[in-house]
Amino acid sequence: MKFGTKVIHAGIEPDPSSGAIMTPIFQTSTYVQDAPGKHKGYEYARTQNPTRGTLEKNLAALENGIDAICFSSGLAAMDAILKTLNPGDEIISTNDLYGGSYRLMTKIYEKFGIKSVFVDMTNPANVKKAITKNTKLIWVETPTNPMLSIVDIKKVCKIAKEGKVQVCVDNTFASPFLQRPLDLGADMVLHSATKYLGGHSDVIHGAVIVKNKKMAEALRFIQNAAGAVPGPQDCFLILRGIKTLHLRVERSCKNAKKIAKFLLTHPKVANVYYPGFKDHPNHKVAKAQMDDFGGMVSFDLVRDDFKIATKVMSNTKLFSLAESLGGVESLIGHPASMTHASIPKKERLKVGLTDSLIRLSVGVEDVEDLIDDLENALTKI
Repeated sequence: MKFGTKVIHAGIEPDPSSGAIMTPIFQTSTYVQDAPGKHKGYEYARTQNPTRGTLEKNLAALENGIDAICFSSGLAAMDAILKTLNPGDEIISTNDLYGGSYRLMTKIYEKFGIKSVFVDMTNPANVKKAITKNTKLIWVETPTNPMLSIVDIKKVCKIAKEGKVQVCVDNTFASPFLQRPLDLGADMVLHSATKYLGGHSDVIHGAVIVKNKKMAEALRFIQNAAGAVPGPQDCFLILRGIKTLHLRVERSCKNAKKIAKFLLTHPKVANVYYPGFKDHPNHKVAKAQMDDFGGMVSFDLVRDDFKIATKVMSNTKLFSLAESLGGVESLIGHPASMTHASIPKKERLKVGLTDSLIRLSVGVEDVEDLIDDLENALTKI
């Protein structure tokens, strides 16, 4: 089954009770049992819900995994993965990553004795060098947020297997339409389904897809025991969004490519970060492991000044100033003060995240209008 067919049909059947082609929203907290312990596969909605179960089957198929486990947010999904670790364990993480992931690792889990080491994973040798006897998890983001660096998933997974270390890839920026890390050797894939999977900026959701039965069982136990589960309407919205995933992401990729080229030649722009450029440091890796280069573009200004960047972002009309990404509408954001504010400035600057860096989530509007919007904003500085 090809991807465009999977998003619509994989794991999804018409409702047997009514024939409804759309998966119903099973808005219930509990289920009637015929006798104690004798039921139709559902006991309590924290543990199982038919809407959620259908979504999990669909997600597993999209990432070519054996199971998917859904959570109330992307960070709740990450939290469940980190709960499988023990005091004294170590994580090796990408040094350029989502601020919320950094915060969870450093501010929450370090006090429980789980140490995180942040390295430049664009060179896999740095991963190999950082592995110790205590390393239990390698956390990969690719493309990274917000610098759009590319990590060679195959090489990192090969190194991890030599050290008997698990690998999880945060695939939020790419989506399974563009990149399938389990096929490249990863053990787990994480999604903030809020983003491209949902695609309409109307739901918070997270998921982990695995290829190992033991890890699936561990995460499903945590899902039930800790209780950070999504509601059935949230699951319905993600299922609805997934049906157009391939169409939306394809359009976003085309728009992002044109916008990146426009910014590259603009006299007020210093650097453009986009893996589709041939001079991008890991362009060849991106071309090999992705089906296209994504709908995200970051750039900084010739004048590295927060106030100047603010003026640009305050003068766009179609690019809305907001956190998040992956929706049908285009968004503009300032990572240093928004999505990555929890990362110390010293650490941000190490990866090139300046005070003038602007991140674009390119939507599906007509690209000529989006370019005009950016041009108009840049003329204001």
